[in-house]
Amino acid sequence: MPARAEDERTPASGAAVRLFLASSNLGKLKEFRALAAKADGVVPFDFQLLPNFSELPAFEESAPTFSENAAGKALHYSRFSDLPVMADDSGLVVDALGGAPGVLSARYAGPNATSAERIEKLLAEIRARGSKDRRARFICVIALAVRSRVVAVFSDAAEGEIMETPRGVGGFGYDPVFFFGLAGKSFAEMSADEKNRYSHRAKAFRKLADFLASSRVL
Repeated sequence: MPARAEDERTPASGAAVRLFLASSNLGKLKEFRALAAKADGVVPFDFQLLPNFSELPAFEESAPTFSENAAGKALHYSRFSDLPVMADDSGLVVDALGGAPGVLSARYAGPNATSAERIEKLLAEIRARGSKDRRARFICVIALAVRSRVVAVFSDAAEGEIMETPRGVGGFGYDPVFFFGLAGKSFAEMSADEKNRYSHRAKAFRKLADFLASSRVL
């Protein structure tokens, strides 16, 4: 049965925007809640994980672009909810590798590989190419769907370079080798608050927050 919304009208001024995250990942929920708390000038958010997510038919993220994966995922899971459903897809794009690992970022070294193993493969591939071009970017696409209709898609990026060796103990994924020049450190060397000022996910989310603050489609 679809998760029911108590009120499907546009929230009144000051009322929380209620929406589900198409995930069973409590860590991701925590991260988006933190971003929502920092979204100045917009209405508050009531983020929840989509109920019974692991029991619903799974969406295969097999499209060649972040946008198609995010929109397809939001659309798929919106069929099981009367509240808006948000989904995201993100990853690392490295110029010297022709855009890899891209949409395969989480599966770059195999479906069960650790972050350290993915980083090891990434650095080995760059060395094998013999390229001095270390430019890279993290990309995030966030899609919002309401009752089997995609109503918004937002994207943003964080530009940086791939370092030769990992640095820092924070963050996750490829953060230890992603050097962000504006801050002069890797993403893994940043505090959570600092990363949330610069990250691809934070910038894409702020676009969504602005949209939700003024939207009449909810």
